[in-house]
Amino acid sequence: MAKVTPYKNSGLGKKEQVTKMFDTISKDYDGLNRVISFGFDVNWRKKVVKIVKDKKPDSILDIATGTGDLAIQFSETSASKIVGLDISKGMLEIGKVKVEKKGLQDRVELVLGDSENMIFQDNSFDVVTVAFGVRNFENLEKGLKEIYRVLKPKGTFVILETSVPAKTPYKQGYMAYTKYILPLIGKVFSKDRNAYKYLSESASVFPYGDALNNILQEIGFNSVEDFPQTFGVATIYRATK
Repeated sequence: MAKVTPYKNSGLGKKEQVTKMFDTISKDYDGLNRVISFGFDVNWRKKVVKIVKDKKPDSILDIATGTGDLAIQFSETSASKIVGLDISKGMLEIGKVKVEKKGLQDRVELVLGDSENMIFQDNSFDVVTVAFGVRNFENLEKGLKEIYRVLKPKGTFVILETSVPAKTPYKQGYMAYTKYILPLIGKVFSKDRNAYKYLSESASVFPYGDALNNILQEIGFNSVEDFPQTFGVATIYRATK
């Protein structure tokens, strides 16, 4: 698998670069997400919430929570404990304002931390989710092993991530959009001109479909399934410990 780092020759590792990048674009992130996904990301997240809600969890960990959108949506579930984890302080600061505005401080906690070296004890959460975050792991296998560790036995792991459509003309359209249009949108609307170039490049080389299913199974997850969304431009993965 090709390794993509945000800014070549920066002198920083991928983790440090990703942290700096998201700190920089944090104020633009929510609005740009709606724009670059044509609003489809809202519906994709709703489907993740439904999957989680059906499991009737008491505890949920949302990794790479960003500004906390998904963690906040999990308040619709039966969970009494919802933790959102992210490596970017800038993203979390915006998320905490959202949590306070909705009066969810007693149920939703946003914490600064590294998904590849989590502070949580083994078997801590009924459900773990990651939305548009696994491709930013510095070491994918290490991050997935950490998720497996903190997930309770028989717990559910859900990933929402970009993928590449398999069929023509959607594949060609997607490749052109991510290569030319997405970086242009980021250049026009974001403070960090390189950020959305990185996001498009990382999406194009990240394993998806059967490739990611196989990695999850190698880690130890069972009942691995994938559900392509919107012609395959994103995929929801569900697995069990």
